[in-house]
Amino acid sequence: MVQKYQSPVRVYKHPFELIMAAYERRFPTCPLIPMFVDSDTVSEFKSEDGAIHVIERRCKLDIDAPRLLKKIAGVDYVYFVQKNSLNYRERTLHIEAHNETFSNRVIINEHCCYTVHPENEDWTCFEQSASLDIKSFFGFESTVEKIAMKQYTSNIKKGKEIIEYYLRQLEEEGVTFVPRWTPPSIAPSSETSASCKKQAVASAVVPDAALKEGLSSETPGHPSGVPEPAAGTPDDKLDADYIKRYLGDLTPLQESCLIRLRQWLQETHKGKIPKDEHILRFLRARDFNIDKAREVMCQSLTWRKQHQVDYILDTWNPPQVLQDYYAGGWHHHDKDGRPLYVLRLGQMDTKGLVRALGEEALLRYVLSINEEGLRRCEENTKVFGRPISSWTCLVDLEGLNMRHLWRPGVKALLRIIEVVEANYPETLGRLLILRAPRVFPVLWTLVSPFIDDNTRRKFLIYAGNDYQGPGGLLDYIDREVIPDFLGGECMCEVPEGGLVPKSLYRTAEELENEDLKLWTETIYQSASVFKGAPHEILIQIVDASSVITWDFDVCKGDIVFNIYHSKRSPQPPKKDSLGAHSITSPGGNNVQLIDRAWQLGRDYSMVESPLICKEGESVQGSHVTRWPGFYILQWKFHSMPACAATSLPRVDDVLASLQVSSHKCKVMYYTEVIGSEDFRGSMSSLESSHSGFSQLSAATTSSSQSHSSSMISSG
Repeated sequence: MVQKYQSPVRVYKHPFELIMAAYERRFPTCPLIPMFVDSDTVSEFKSEDGAIHVIERRCKLDIDAPRLLKKIAGVDYVYFVQKNSLNYRERTLHIEAHNETFSNRVIINEHCCYTVHPENEDWTCFEQSASLDIKSFFGFESTVEKIAMKQYTSNIKKGKEIIEYYLRQLEEEGVTFVPRWTPPSIAPSSETSASCKKQAVASAVVPDAALKEGLSSETPGHPSGVPEPAAGTPDDKLDADYIKRYLGDLTPLQESCLIRLRQWLQETHKGKIPKDEHILRFLRARDFNIDKAREVMCQSLTWRKQHQVDYILDTWNPPQVLQDYYAGGWHHHDKDGRPLYVLRLGQMDTKGLVRALGEEALLRYVLSINEEGLRRCEENTKVFGRPISSWTCLVDLEGLNMRHLWRPGVKALLRIIEVVEANYPETLGRLLILRAPRVFPVLWTLVSPFIDDNTRRKFLIYAGNDYQGPGGLLDYIDREVIPDFLGGECMCEVPEGGLVPKSLYRTAEELENEDLKLWTETIYQSASVFKGAPHEILIQIVDASSVITWDFDVCKGDIVFNIYHSKRSPQPPKKDSLGAHSITSPGGNNVQLIDRAWQLGRDYSMVESPLICKEGESVQGSHVTRWPGFYILQWKFHSMPACAATSLPRVDDVLASLQVSSHKCKVMYYTEVIGSEDFRGSMSSLESSHSGFSQLSAATTSSSQSHSSSMISSG
């Protein structure tokens, strides 16, 4: 398996030419890199105008590996080939390196680039990526992988440090400026020439294509394909300073995981990218296993979208019963700057709240609390000038009794824990449980199996008045913000709770209807797609040039998306016959509208070429209708293409087919029709560009012939 690594953008607040002068001092050897023993120049090229400098070196490395492993491998040193291509005209340096030793067993590729900062031409950006593919190594494959990861981590940490060391060295020698390259036709002054000779300029690595472009170009500009890093902003790429300021101290490998998962989301979930802090939470919850973090995060994104959780703070007002009797609220912050949430669980009538509101209303309220917590973490990060990504929860259990162990109440609590654990990982920084009574172990036994091990380690439990002693509350919360009901001097505005009047209780039927209403308040619908049973929806268009828009996620399996037009309406599906075209399943409805007697081309026509959508993909798009009539949007099961009789099926095909269990797919979709007179954008832009409906696979392409505009993203 190929391991890939990607560093954040590192920004040097120095001009490119000065950075190159510092970089050149690393050769032929660098005392700051103990394993870098020596290097020999294999080949070198300089263009006549001095704009291009390409140098290839053979580097001798003393890898920090066990002596036994070196003896088994029969080597003392490892050799790498490094090709540096420096383009002074474009002000870019690309470095490409690969291992020469054991290249038939281990393949290591590394690419680095120095470029001018896109927003400040006097700053320089640096990026580094690498890949490792260990095919075999005398049975020591895992050991070699660990050694390679250790070396990579060490190099990343030292990279900027070394450049800054040589910058200081240059400054001590009186070199603080290196002039930019100018074409030979512009003769520099003698003073400038002397300055240029005094200050050696480094060489670096650029791909051959970029080299050719630099040789042929006459005007400055960024070479094609070179990414433009951004400094201090998460909008494009992540830079190291931004990570440290807003996300915290991460190891190089953790940075790599964050950047790679973020890049994947940018490519596959256009318009729906979670904030960097939230991506990092999912990675931390899965010990930076990218595949596991990606899986749970995609599930969470689908859940948030379906239930409109992103808008809960703006669109949902808690019932008055919750405002009066839910004994919890935000209260200042702890000593680490984390927002502090106080919950007086012992004073809260959980049975009364469940009877008066139902399980779903309580869950939604807890979700709004978590959303508010995320917002407060962002605010505190700005206020305290350091990353704050979690909050502290103080739970006072005084008054907890057997009434709190009422079975439906415990069931609601377990469900809330399950939802919060799945969608708000690593948001709880610390949980302080105070005044735990004798009945608490019973409650703890019920709920602890549903709490993640990492979360459980953040629990601190105090019985009686133990929280007032050493190692107690004062270790975590400043004295001046300790609530009055815990013996502090700070007035706490958290409601005191109390018994919910029975007059507010609702019947089971009322609660069921209310629960259904709460969680069906979504613009999205779910549907199941079976092999041989597509899901279809009908849209009637009265005026030509209306715009049909859609947004759907493929939650399970692979599907084919089609759009058809018919002059006559299909018959509605029959629900009472054995051959009914409508199926209801737990995962959503399945409706078939196109009569099996209909013939394509006679009774209905395809207005766009089919679009194949993979599991996890998110598709947004629009279609400008040419004719009035009936349009059918269809999601159809995608079967794997049959392999030729003379060839064996590919492993990828077999694995893909196994993932689709029982020939069933699931989609979650939303559609809308916008009349031509209501469309506020450019109708011609929809008709003529950003479409290529039949050729979309991972990004939007364009076609001047299509009347649809669609964006697809895999996730």
